[in-house]
Amino acid sequence: MLISTDHLWKTLSDIREHLHFLSDFFTTFPEGEVFLVGGAVRDLLLNRETKDYDFLIRSVPANQLETFLRKRGKVSWVGKNFGVFKFIPHQNPLDEAIDIALPRTESSFSQGGYRDFSIVSDPELPVEQDLKRRDFTINAMAADLKTLSLIDPFQGVQDLKSGQLRTVGDPALRFSEDSSRLLRGLRFASQFDLNVEEDTWTVLKSSMSALNRKRNDGVYIVPRETIARELIKAMVSHPVRAYDLWDESGAFSALIPELLQMKACPQPQNYHSEGDVWVHTRLALSQLLTQEFQKEFPESYDAEVVLSVLFHDIAKPLTIQTPEKDGVDRIRFHNHDTVGAELTRKIANRLKLSSYPKESRYHIDEDHLAWLVAKHLVLVHGEIDKMRAATIEKHFLSPNHPGRKLLQLIYCDGKASVPESLEGHVLHYSIVKERIEKITALSMERAKMPKPLLNGREIMKAANMASGPEIGRYLDLIREEQLSGRISTRTEALQFLKKIT
Repeated sequence: MLISTDHLWKTLSDIREHLHFLSDFFTTFPEGEVFLVGGAVRDLLLNRETKDYDFLIRSVPANQLETFLRKRGKVSWVGKNFGVFKFIPHQNPLDEAIDIALPRTESSFSQGGYRDFSIVSDPELPVEQDLKRRDFTINAMAADLKTLSLIDPFQGVQDLKSGQLRTVGDPALRFSEDSSRLLRGLRFASQFDLNVEEDTWTVLKSSMSALNRKRNDGVYIVPRETIARELIKAMVSHPVRAYDLWDESGAFSALIPELLQMKACPQPQNYHSEGDVWVHTRLALSQLLTQEFQKEFPESYDAEVVLSVLFHDIAKPLTIQTPEKDGVDRIRFHNHDTVGAELTRKIANRLKLSSYPKESRYHIDEDHLAWLVAKHLVLVHGEIDKMRAATIEKHFLSPNHPGRKLLQLIYCDGKASVPESLEGHVLHYSIVKERIEKITALSMERAKMPKPLLNGREIMKAANMASGPEIGRYLDLIREEQLSGRISTRTEALQFLKKIT
């Protein structure tokens, strides 16, 4: 639901009050005009929090504007290709720099490169002309901070009300100017639960192949980092909606065709009555949006969790064995976890999925992502109630691995596996959760997770052994005794070592 006009007026007033340089601006330049533009206006109308402030300033020459800004904060100029000042005010500094620009027109001089625009800035250009160059109507609105009014020449408000995503003007022209807009459109549709307008959707689907075009030097016109950012943001914002849209639009076909092999890939009915691998993956993604998941994992899921769910069964089509073809007792997918991890790593590298900074919710560590896919069956291999405490610690409590995320993946996978009987991955999850709680309780009694009582060198010296695989086995056995509470001192560990060697 959109906010009321009164609410919008109050919000714009609050922005003027919070950002002190705006009051100074209107005093210094009485004829000047300031407009909040782009996604911030859309987010305000949707009553969503935003820190992404983009301002457009009219009737003030660029050199005078720069002088004014430098007296009130830190300023940098973002090149001729963009014509934007990055500004961090001294007072009320924000987490990110504010974009401040003069009204401008753009003309594309390539076939879809988002940087390939000829830009002409003009402080006297009407704001409507600047909005005309933008991608979608919901991003082509401006809020006048002088008059506290809304400027909406392309009916962006109406599109928000009707839940529609539509390009500004001819969709073929908009997408040919910048092919990354194809994926931005899918992200907006996922993020704001919008239906893509018919003409926009038709052109969007027919234009997907443009994402793989290259320049004469072999470099992709649309950088893979840009594609990674759009995929990740869409999948995190609404995993199921993004999954469907990337499929239906042809984006998966163009960029991650390996996923499409999951369609019509059968699964054993006794373990997966929900359907084929594609259906199972969609159902697993849907678990991230449930109240049950949010209750089980109060922290927000992040990009590594979402993409591990997306890719966890990607190798099933490559490893499938059937009774008819291979003589096995039922449909099986031997080593699909390890093969899937290798394939996931290749895709992550190909699409530059590690494009966001480490502190971001959208960051992907390729090693973590591959590890999650490789380990998603850890509770299926063997009897979980007999799994060693040291093994549970290694997978779910070690700082060296994203164990909490592995739990989230296992939960989603289990909930999306609908066996003919009630037993299945969900039962496995419940058992391992209980055992993790017991180990954690033990560590809390001792203030923190106890350090190993012996290291490899100490074992070799005490047992008079050379380095080798046996040392690792003894380390695991001693750790098991420690985490189970049966030994707690170095002396007890040495005594236990003597018994087993």
